[in-house]
Amino acid sequence: MRIRSFHTDDQPAVVDLWQQCGLLRSWNDPALDIVRKQSVGADLFLVGVIDDGVVASVMGGYDGHRGWMYYLAVSPSHGRRGLGQQMVAALELRLKAIGCPKVNLQVREDNREVVQFYRSIGYRQDATISFGKRLIEDEPTGR
Repeated sequence: MRIRSFHTDDQPAVVDLWQQCGLLRSWNDPALDIVRKQSVGADLFLVGVIDDGVVASVMGGYDGHRGWMYYLAVSPSHGRRGLGQQMVAALELRLKAIGCPKVNLQVREDNREVVQFYRSIGYRQDATISFGKRLIEDEPTGR
């Protein structure tokens, strides 16, 4: 797998990948998420490509204090080959290169398989409570 920065023409394949992996929710418009990411820290949005096809993605962010990881996805047809770990490692390298001391992520608590994946690559559950508040309501996408 070759890991590179996201290109605009990757959007249909990436949105399809997120759909296959169950990452999409009706309250988040994936196209808007991509547009928003392209305007802030676009170099932290990575895709994994095999034979010119997008098979993995990860989106990262850094605010000068902590890094964040979002939208880690690996095509179900390419699972269990270490591709997710490669994507995480590539993002971690980019974050570390810009001085990021720690990366955070959120996992839905019922997603036990993903929780185990992150534990297996060195992530630990922090003693925190995650809060959120929508500042801009996206139109429901019907997903």
